[in-house]
Amino acid sequence: MNTLFVLLDGAEDHPIPQFQDRKPMEVAEMPFMDTVVEDRGSTQGSTYTHRFINQLFTGEVPRTPRGAIEALGLDLRMSPDRVAYRLSPAYIRNGTIDWAYHVDTEMEGRIIDCVDERMDSLGHMDPDILFFLKGRAVITLDCCEVIDMPCPPVPAPLRDRPEFMWDMIESIASELDGLTIMPWGGGRRIVEAPLFPRLGPLTVVSNSPTALGISRALGQNARKVDSLEDRFPLARELLEQGNVFLHADEIDEVSHQRDPELKVEILETVDGLMDSHFDDYPRIVYLVDHGTSSLTGEHLPVRVPVMSSYPCRMDDSMIPLSGLMSLLLR
Repeated sequence: MNTLFVLLDGAEDHPIPQFQDRKPMEVAEMPFMDTVVEDRGSTQGSTYTHRFINQLFTGEVPRTPRGAIEALGLDLRMSPDRVAYRLSPAYIRNGTIDWAYHVDTEMEGRIIDCVDERMDSLGHMDPDILFFLKGRAVITLDCCEVIDMPCPPVPAPLRDRPEFMWDMIESIASELDGLTIMPWGGGRRIVEAPLFPRLGPLTVVSNSPTALGISRALGQNARKVDSLEDRFPLARELLEQGNVFLHADEIDEVSHQRDPELKVEILETVDGLMDSHFDDYPRIVYLVDHGTSSLTGEHLPVRVPVMSSYPCRMDDSMIPLSGLMSLLLR
């Protein structure tokens, strides 16, 4: 029988004072998960989702940088000579990049318009760009220097100016009261380590370019589904063809917004959807890739839970991430 892997992205957290120092997963009412889980353990969390997934599937950290992974996830042009960057909304204040996770729909539209109006300045590099969520985008370019830029979500000093698009960055900031877009995660696609042989055919179902891109980098199937509710019935159908990796990225998103109550609500929504679509399915694994603090919005590379609906000899032990898949598919 095929296995359903459910990634509760960023579900681990700090103890929350308003919850009497309990974590959101401890507060959330998740009767379906509580009922079906038979075996529990833990593993190492990672700093980012793509690093966790790649180690889970291959035993190694990814070689391809974040921008190139997401370019694959969004089907942007990505030949061997092209460089990809993630673009994220941010403020540049006193030499510091302050990442903006609270971009509303109106401001998202203004960011997109500002970028579109200035794309001619990058025309000599044949850019290919796509926006996907809250003003975030991925861009690929021909023969562009790779600049090592700071990564979100924590504010960071602006060490090196990305000269290839600095005029655009400053121009947008002047129009949007300091808000602009910043590139990071730049690089080219690199051949990844092989999959664990026992993993077999697998499809990733997600709305995240990161999860979709890492699956494509590894030669797996990927299905982009924007709506959280629509991912669950599709995942059920796909289990007839092979293993399925169902990604709930929304949990991480609300954590970055520093909203503990909304995080509890999303966790409970996921549990209800699991009950609706998988109440009779016996082979389910719950995974958490990292913590995301509802207090600070930052990622927490902490020990994270692993839970299965079937016995696989975890016995509440700590399992190295590089060996977890072999144990789950034993």
